[in-house]
Amino acid sequence: MKSLILFFAISFVSYTVSAQDYLDLLKLSHSRATLGNIDNDNETEVGNTLLEANFPVPITSKAVLIAGFTYENTRLGLDHGPSRTNLIMTRLNAGVKYSHKKNWTGTYVLLPKIASDFDDLGSDDFQMGGLALLEKKYTSRYGLKFGGYASSELFGTTITPLVGLWYKSKNRKFYVNAVFPIRADANYSLTDNLSLGANLLTSIKSYNLSEVDSAFYVQEESIRFSLFAAYGFMDDTLIVRGRVGLDTTDYGTYAQGDKVGAQILTFQVSGDDRTRLNSEFDSAPFVGVDLIFRTGI
Repeated sequence: MKSLILFFAISFVSYTVSAQDYLDLLKLSHSRATLGNIDNDNETEVGNTLLEANFPVPITSKAVLIAGFTYENTRLGLDHGPSRTNLIMTRLNAGVKYSHKKNWTGTYVLLPKIASDFDDLGSDDFQMGGLALLEKKYTSRYGLKFGGYASSELFGTTITPLVGLWYKSKNRKFYVNAVFPIRADANYSLTDNLSLGANLLTSIKSYNLSEVDSAFYVQEESIRFSLFAAYGFMDDTLIVRGRVGLDTTDYGTYAQGDKVGAQILTFQVSGDDRTRLNSEFDSAPFVGVDLIFRTGI
């Protein structure tokens, strides 16, 4: 069911979104939700903290080195295993953005990561990903993006086609910036400092569970859609956003070695005959806050 929700959300929003004349150097987000269970009355409090940092370094007139890191911590209760679990992902983002020819640029990034409960780190905690994205700039107000993302996960290899758009209205009050199905932001400025908008974040990833000699992993399939109000300080260098929305994240627990092979978006190429060890999570409202340090480009 969650796979179908993710597919239709991606399909719907891809037609509606996305201007990018800025770069988020640092972003700290925190959200909270109470997720239920579709099979019983069990509930779990879910707290999610995300920290992203980007450090672009020009190396030639055509190339910019991309360096950064991502840290994410999700704390929740699982039916199978300890009562409370920290699912932690730390990732390095290392690559280059290159100007191929007039109005065409390419972004190529390696994404090695460690994803687990960080109880007893080992080889099963390490995964490797990569992203390639081409961008065509048509005018100073809009452009298109397309490419792909792939990652080795504990359930197999996930492959995600990417398509994106950035757009800014002539009066500069409305902008959209998106790379689907990963993320999208739509924003309308009511004043020089205050704006309203909508945000979409999705992810498909896995975490190794090593606590108390566990031999399991968690597969996360996540969609978080929210509406937000944002206020900018210091000429929009520092932005504070309050969000309220719907969290449809599911955390499936499986035995180590139980795999599906290749997966495109949420669809398994060879089918999925794994035995799930916990019940499916239900969707629920969530609240969140973002602190963003932004610079113009």
